Amino acid sequence: MKSIDTTLLRVGYKEWNPSGSRTVVLLHGWPDSIRCWSAVAPGLAQAGWRVLVPALRGFLPTRFLSDDTPRTGQLAALGCDLLEFIDALGLKRPALVGHDWGARAVAIACGLRPEVASHLVMMSVAYGTNDPAQALSLQQARNYWYHWYMATPRGERTVREDGRHFARIMWDTWSPQGWYQTEEFEATAQAFENADWADITLHSYRQRWGHAPGDPRHIQDECRLNPAPVLEVPTLLLHGAADGANHPDTGLGKEVFFRGPYERLLLAGVGHFPQREAPAEVVAALLHFFGTSAAAPD
Repeated sequence: MKSIDTTLLRVGYKEWNPSGSRTVVLLHGWPDSIRCWSAVAPGLAQAGWRVLVPALRGFLPTRFLSDDTPRTGQLAALGCDLLEFIDALGLKRPALVGHDWGARAVAIACGLRPEVASHLVMMSVAYGTNDPAQALSLQQARNYWYHWYMATPRGERTVREDGRHFARIMWDTWSPQGWYQTEEFEATAQAFENADWADITLHSYRQRWGHAPGDPRHIQDECRLNPAPVLEVPTLLLHGAADGANHPDTGLGKEVFFRGPYERLLLAGVGHFPQREAPAEVVAALLHFFGTSAAAPD
């Protein structure tokens, strides 16, 4: 495991194929960890890519550098964390791939800095779905029960006192039954032992719906991100057709947000965690979308 300091964080990350001629950054979601890319990163590395997999704020081994930094989980902060990680490593237009929270972060990074990435891949989360005033079907509102639950005192106690069990309910209900082994969840949940995990989790879901204030440092960022900016970076949306968290229909009609190439690919029989449930399909889809394994340096 490696680490690098940004303005606010000591970011823990894993790296495959450091000498790869092109770079891809893979960003995990909630409730997950860098382990989610364990079956994807080697395939990309074998195809010639340098692969970087950082841990988000609030997830081990990433830690805040100062006790005084607000433990905000707002989405703009996640995107800025990624931009600082890219700058700290001196990356030049890497491909950005994110799942769940990571999908929101990579898209936000591209919205705040349009030329930052060569390619953008969002998994299980469609672009243009961060607006708290967005239209929601009753089915999707039902899927978001855990968002509303965390806005209550009872939900806060659950996250703080029984966060691991709460997270496992998501694994049990967001994908078809039997997709994971208990040992893998337990190994992944070690990342939730970060002292800031509960604070980051609660603030992220509360702030995005207006139930908690945002970090004043991101006021200008939020203004730039709402409404969602139109993107020119080539973009792929990968979505499991059996996703129980974000219904696949939430990805319909998003072409209006893109001036550059945009593709949407549904994976049959796959739930919310495509990179875990169908890693070979994900690797093949990524390499096809990137168009080449190692054609040009950063």
